[in-house]
Amino acid sequence: MNMKTRITLVCAGCLAAAGPVAAHHSVAGQFDVRNQLTLNGVITDVDWINPHTYLYVDVENDDGTVSTWQIESAPTAMMRKAGLTSAMLMGDGSPVTIVAIPARDGTENLAWLLRIDYEAGHFYQFGAVD
Repeated sequence: MNMKTRITLVCAGCLAAAGPVAAHHSVAGQFDVRNQLTLNGVITDVDWINPHTYLYVDVENDDGTVSTWQIESAPTAMMRKAGLTSAMLMGDGSPVTIVAIPARDGTENLAWLLRIDYEAGHFYQFGAVD
């Protein structure tokens, strides 16, 4: 399966699951859908667990310190149906750019994944990006 097909499947899967996800718990109830942020960093770990997959991304702050962001995403079943694996999400250790929406309650370094762009030029999109 080529990369374009995988990306299309991820997007279609996320859209198809929008109804059931809202019934489970609302992304908009936990994350601020009106406030997108962009993070540049390195994925250091992937938790391939249910009910949601988590990416851990080390991001360098303006003062030179590093913060680890916990980025929540789709369930593993949706990821597998889209042809993705934890290794694919992890990448090769190169920098990534992540577009996400932050936690609604102000929890620091917690966000919901919308898109990952890898340095090699490919990306995975999980939701609408402004």
